Amino acid sequence: MPVPGSEVPATAVPAPRDRAGRMVLARGEATGHAHVIVGPDTVLLADRDDVDRLFVKIVTRARVVHEEHGTITIPAGAYRIVRQREYVPGAYRYVAD
Repeated sequence: MPVPGSEVPATAVPAPRDRAGRMVLARGEATGHAHVIVGPDTVLLADRDDVDRLFVKIVTRARVVHEEHGTITIPAGAYRIVRQREYVPGAYRYVAD
């Protein structure tokens, strides 16, 4: 979801990459596949106070890639990564991929 750059917390730091050096937005629990963002001037940030709260800053453009569907091009800007949730009786859980 696009956000003004001012909404990226001052406590945000570069998020750790996976073992392959990828910036993973979400990993599929069922398949093990990952939604990965790639771009020459793209930074994935995690809020130091809440590591599940992710943001992306893109200077020119980036792409979200996944093994099971087409690539999505993302224009320059700041974005908050929001994982889809579903309701189960008494609680919410992240949607499994």
